[in-house]
Amino acid sequence: MASKKEEVRRKHIRLHMESTLTARDKVGVQDFVLLDAYTSESAFLDNLRKRFSENLIYTYIGTLLVSVNPYQELGIYTMSQMELYQGVNFFELPPHVYAIADNAYRMMCSELTNHFILISGESGAGKTEASKKILQYFAVTCPMTESLQIARDRLLLSNPVLEAFGNAKTLRNDNSSRFGKYMDIQFDYKGIPVGGHIISYLIEKSRVVYQNQGERNFHIFYQLLEGGEEELLAYLGLERDPQLYKYLSQGHCAKESSINDKNDWKTVSSAFSVIDFTEDDLENLFGILASVLHLGNVCFEENHQGCATIPDTHEIKWIAKLLGVHPSILLEALTHRKIEAKTEEVICPLTLELSVYARDAMAKSIYGRTFTWLVNKINSSLVNKDFTKKTVIGLLDIYGFEVFDKNDEECIRPGPATDLSFLEKLEEKVGQHAHFQTRKLAGPKGRKRIGWMEFRLSHYAGEVTYCTKGFLEKNNDLLYRHLKEVLCSSNNRILKECFLVAELENRRRPPTVGTQFKNSLSSLLEILISKEPSYIRCIKPNERKEPSKFDDLLIRHQIKYLGLMEHLRVRRAGFAHRRKYEHFLQRYKSLCPDTWPHWHGPPAEGVERLIQYIGYTPEEYKLGRTKIFIRFPRTLFATEDAFEFSKHQLVARIQATYKACLERRVYVRKRHAAITLEAHWRGALARKLAKRRKWAVWTVRKFIKGFINRNKPLCPDNEEFIVFVRKNYILNLRYHVPKNVLDKSWLRPPGILENASDLLRKMCTRNLVRKYCRGITAERKALMQQKVVTSELFRAKKEGYAEALNQPFANSRIDEGDINPKVLQLISSEKIQYGVPVIKYDRKGFRARERQFLLTQKAAYVVELAKIKQKIAYSALKGVSTSSLSDGILVIHVSPEDSKQKGDAVLQCEHIFEAITKLVMLVKRGNIVNVVQGSLRFYISPGKEGTIVFDTGPEEQIYKDKNGQLTVVSVRTTS
Repeated sequence: MASKKEEVRRKHIRLHMESTLTARDKVGVQDFVLLDAYTSESAFLDNLRKRFSENLIYTYIGTLLVSVNPYQELGIYTMSQMELYQGVNFFELPPHVYAIADNAYRMMCSELTNHFILISGESGAGKTEASKKILQYFAVTCPMTESLQIARDRLLLSNPVLEAFGNAKTLRNDNSSRFGKYMDIQFDYKGIPVGGHIISYLIEKSRVVYQNQGERNFHIFYQLLEGGEEELLAYLGLERDPQLYKYLSQGHCAKESSINDKNDWKTVSSAFSVIDFTEDDLENLFGILASVLHLGNVCFEENHQGCATIPDTHEIKWIAKLLGVHPSILLEALTHRKIEAKTEEVICPLTLELSVYARDAMAKSIYGRTFTWLVNKINSSLVNKDFTKKTVIGLLDIYGFEVFDKNDEECIRPGPATDLSFLEKLEEKVGQHAHFQTRKLAGPKGRKRIGWMEFRLSHYAGEVTYCTKGFLEKNNDLLYRHLKEVLCSSNNRILKECFLVAELENRRRPPTVGTQFKNSLSSLLEILISKEPSYIRCIKPNERKEPSKFDDLLIRHQIKYLGLMEHLRVRRAGFAHRRKYEHFLQRYKSLCPDTWPHWHGPPAEGVERLIQYIGYTPEEYKLGRTKIFIRFPRTLFATEDAFEFSKHQLVARIQATYKACLERRVYVRKRHAAITLEAHWRGALARKLAKRRKWAVWTVRKFIKGFINRNKPLCPDNEEFIVFVRKNYILNLRYHVPKNVLDKSWLRPPGILENASDLLRKMCTRNLVRKYCRGITAERKALMQQKVVTSELFRAKKEGYAEALNQPFANSRIDEGDINPKVLQLISSEKIQYGVPVIKYDRKGFRARERQFLLTQKAAYVVELAKIKQKIAYSALKGVSTSSLSDGILVIHVSPEDSKQKGDAVLQCEHIFEAITKLVMLVKRGNIVNVVQGSLRFYISPGKEGTIVFDTGPEEQIYKDKNGQLTVVSVRTTS
């Protein structure tokens, strides 16, 4: 019968597998490692297309996440989704950016190592959005305290501020990051986010002064004009129309339907307050932004000498006001250049072209350094004042780069450097490289596509043509000294921090753009090498940012240069899937009766039992030390399908049982509540309220009257008050009664109860004493009596007494089961009162022998295994001798007239105080214990005696000396 049911169950599983395999053909696999045709780029692309068409934008390659920008809201970033992925094994749920974030967080917490998540892809592929989702996930799911809430909010709101100042609309992306950003999120040892740090890399300053057709300047300019208050714009000298400003209108798309500058301004403004920007900071910051716009509107004309002039100084006055500089000095700096000779300075007028260059260089420099100040300001608000060791997770939002053994040389060479000479030097140095082309070096077909002043580099992402016109000047990134002096003298506090007077004293040429880029990459590499990586590869599905459109050619190109196929081949070089035994067994244990619901053996054995039941063949898997390795994707699919079928059955059964129980419980509770409430509530409530009000009024009156007359003799006016005070004191006293005789605390009484309190305190003390005395058990009383006897025998007489005083006596040191049955039979008429292991020394040769020393009501016995070696009746006991030192030797003296006795018994006992005390109490005779010093003599046989000598030394010894005496050496105790 059981086998038939199992066959039916397996049939259901197979049917379910067929349907799920059909579904998988429709939506693809969620891990490219599980592709059968894993070497085929077409199969890779087809799987990506299937998932994209079903709005499944995430797919794994092992632990790498491939993300395709959907260009629409999918509802997959909710709070419930965050909770779903929190603390779950990486492969337990479908691919998601939250899984990458959670895996990095759990690895950081468990291994206490630093991690970073590298997000790469083309502009518009969704890198910035991915980094924001990761940041939001950490902010919501990580443990949080109220004191660290501010740090979390600042961490979140730093993003909109940086996006406003560092992002812009491009042809490919409406929110393109125009700077590299690396953010460290700092966590304490509990995994709580406590701070952060941001590093920016080379903001695109040229965008401040020039934009291509269809592109915009940085968002913050448009947000300021669109969302700023009228009073603020009037203070800054600005109009709302961005077309009025040259730096905002060159791309001819100042207004963009997909961008809401007004709402974004509100977000940035609220972020400023949370990130701790003061009113003074914002006033200076907005003044700098406005001055850049005014700079772009400064117009130059050429005079009859060929020099530049500024006929309209309206914009100059606004710039001077906003930056806190003198208008005439600024005017001169924009049209003249200061040249320093050895002993003097010469002011030379600038041409029209150079004046335009100086104006744009000033705008770029102001904005670039202000952006750096902004990043530093955010970092200062994110810094954690606790300097204990932190672990971090870094977020790197960057396209990607390549590192060569030897990088670019400087652009300057001996002699006059021009753009053409720079191109010639490139041809000389790297002309033989396969990825470098100029018009001179290219073939006949390639020459038509390359100008005389151009060169082409074949990047892994495609061919890029560069024009060398103005290349050296742009690379120098030079701000004339005259303009730098003006900015150093500015009263604007931000510019004062950005342009230091010390710069004017430095005669070195500032680093070129190329050098800055090189240095930035070097420092970034040092940061990344020290951390454990996770990777997200972002893919742009089409050039027009349209939802649900999948451009095969564009995506195939991205798959190639992102190296996704190579990564997949590396992952598939071994087994397609691997998982720890514990996780595999925990997930699929419901498929085997032997492992469900609990497997109590080693996980490896449970997995082996499970796969044997499922029917894995040997070529489908291998068992490692800690993991199971599955070779074929189909094997894993079949297992997963069987699990899904089993899970639905279990869930349905659990739901049915739970719902029935829940509904029954709710019904009973509602029925009982309704009956009770309808019967009693209204009447009881009204009566109770009236009665309580009446009682309250009467009580308050009596209490006030009694309080007024509390110091008078007892009378009807104060009687109830005094009774209340007494009662209250007595009731409170019960929680403050001393718990033992040593507790001297007592609740302070009111003045009228001092005498009663004293009497109660005495009664309580007597009761505690009586209770203590009655609580002493008969056994403890007997033990204390024994200790009294021990004190009378050995106090101030024998060493070791003080230490033995704190050790409790035992009823016996030998269990009845340890005594030979023959001995018990021989003394069966007597009850054994005490027993202890001893060492007996022969009376002649002093040879040591292990014995048992037993005490009964009538006699003492020295026992060897099954024999009674010596019986000493208490009537024949003459006395007991021991030394005053710390040794355990005792001699039991017997009467020489007793012919039955073989002589005195010389014993060594570890519990000597206990044994002698027990013996004395059983003999019931006083003065039988003799504590000797130096030596003692003992009876051997008629007319013959022996001697025991007691001495001290560095270690304990018992031996027969050359005089035939037994010498006992003990270590003297310090007490």
